[in-house]
Amino acid sequence: MSFFGKVDKSTTGSVVKKVAKLQLLAPSKTPGKSDIPLTRGRQNPYRRSLIRNAAGSIGLEQWFIGALVGAGQCKDHGPSRPRRLQLEGVKHLQSFQPRSSGLHSTFITRRQQHTSACAAISEGQIGKDRLLALVDHYDLQPDPSSDEVQMYQLAPGPNLTVSDKAEDVEWPPQEYQWPVDGEFEGILKQLGEALKDRYYDSETIFQLYRSLPSPRVPYLSAKTRHQLLRNLGTVLRKDERSMMRYLSVIDDMKLNAISLTLEEWNTATSFVASYMDKPTTIEVEASLKMFKEMEHIAGVEANSATFNILFDAATKAGKFHLAEMIYQEMKNRGLPYNRFHHVSLIYFHGLRGDGDSVRSAYKALIDAGEIVDTVVMNCVIASLIRAREPQAAIHVYERMKRLHIESSAEPPPRDARKRREMDRSLVKLAERARFDPQLLEQYKKTSIIAPDIRTYRLLINHLAVHGGQLHMTTRMLDDMSLFNVPIHGSIFLALFNGFANHGGELYSHWTDKRLESVWSAFIKAHHDERNEDVYIGKWTVIWALKAFAKCAGIKRTEEVWEEIHSNWSGESEEVDFAKKVMSSLVDLNYSGPN
Repeated sequence: MSFFGKVDKSTTGSVVKKVAKLQLLAPSKTPGKSDIPLTRGRQNPYRRSLIRNAAGSIGLEQWFIGALVGAGQCKDHGPSRPRRLQLEGVKHLQSFQPRSSGLHSTFITRRQQHTSACAAISEGQIGKDRLLALVDHYDLQPDPSSDEVQMYQLAPGPNLTVSDKAEDVEWPPQEYQWPVDGEFEGILKQLGEALKDRYYDSETIFQLYRSLPSPRVPYLSAKTRHQLLRNLGTVLRKDERSMMRYLSVIDDMKLNAISLTLEEWNTATSFVASYMDKPTTIEVEASLKMFKEMEHIAGVEANSATFNILFDAATKAGKFHLAEMIYQEMKNRGLPYNRFHHVSLIYFHGLRGDGDSVRSAYKALIDAGEIVDTVVMNCVIASLIRAREPQAAIHVYERMKRLHIESSAEPPPRDARKRREMDRSLVKLAERARFDPQLLEQYKKTSIIAPDIRTYRLLINHLAVHGGQLHMTTRMLDDMSLFNVPIHGSIFLALFNGFANHGGELYSHWTDKRLESVWSAFIKAHHDERNEDVYIGKWTVIWALKAFAKCAGIKRTEEVWEEIHSNWSGESEEVDFAKKVMSSLVDLNYSGPN
């Protein structure tokens, strides 16, 4: 069974590994037919050769180079058709080794080699007249009555005309849709009404879609298909469930030879690359395979957004050399950099621990005419902290705070969707004003630069967990109240983590009394219906238990556990995990102050 076909997977690791191994379905080349076997579990030897996983032996960097091989075919030779993925082993990849590292590294692609070969043939090519002159020939007209001539005369056939209509040239046609009747007609109508709201609940939308008869997607019009994918792709946070919903529909479209738009390919790649908070090698490899399928099998050329997704995934997974290669390929293709790429580049240098390059990348963003706002400044703060320059990050925060007070601007929107829409609007505004300095300055005045919950999460997490600076943490909490930034569950998580790391020691500021006050504030905020972002979660419970065990002793920890257990309506797996942590704390028998 195809990995897209089943949604209720218990684990995602195996799912993404299948993506990484390129078990992806290519669109059919013949109208009405598919080159996918009816038995989806079987594959012919040619398909098996396509999904061999060579990444384990040659590395992700060379896998990325292999993804560019098909793009190197000479445009003057061969028919125009979607490029097929070619995995010919290490011997075809050895000539594509990068010569040097760094953002200015270059690598030799097959395009350069093949172009040179084509040029050499052209220079020494023998003309048609010279070829004809090799053999004497005479301008003789054949006898129409001869047997040879009559032998090769074809009988008149039907008069055929070539249509240039879109519905005849493209498959499937733009309005390709199967008829539906009975109870399914009502489901289809209900789905269409729900999709008029872009932000309608995705799970409800998906269940309506799954209620249609198999193979489902052909019963949808082109407009409905795109609305469905747009709804399933517009989620506040990518996770395993949202990824499987989206890829399930993608799989249905491939099985029915329905092509995807570039935006839909990018969304699928983004899901595979970023459904986890911290991508691993598996997710990076899977995103590269998706990129390969898009360009070499589907024939859809990547754009700036595609490369930014790949760059971001490689950066977060710590594959810096691969990220540099992706960056260089983007330059080689002449693709423009936008706001998202500049922000990713700032974060890239932060992960590498290069504070000076973080500052240079920030300057490059401004020089490129992009508009600076809270999102950009938060990225700079996070990057400086990762580059082991926390004091510089705090200085940036102080300047943000001062600028916000002086400008008296409105705070950034709290709603995640509004923040995302504002981010996209800033990209469009910068593009519009790129060659108009006066208009750009006008747009810059409308941007919001003010601390938000993301700013305080970054700073408090560093000050409390890593720095153990309770007084600075308290100051940040006061600033949150001053700027009317609502409390968030992650703030309590960082505080409990700080008490667990730095409490229970002589002369420590992280005392049991202060822990009790934080715990009381957490319970109060949890019961306040206005604080939707404060809830009892697995990691909050675990760090709270560890904090009380460290600062207040095991007896008080057991009392806190009973209080948590009576108010916690979490999933059974999370509760069981917390129980195991509690049992291990009892076994260790911490003897904190009483």
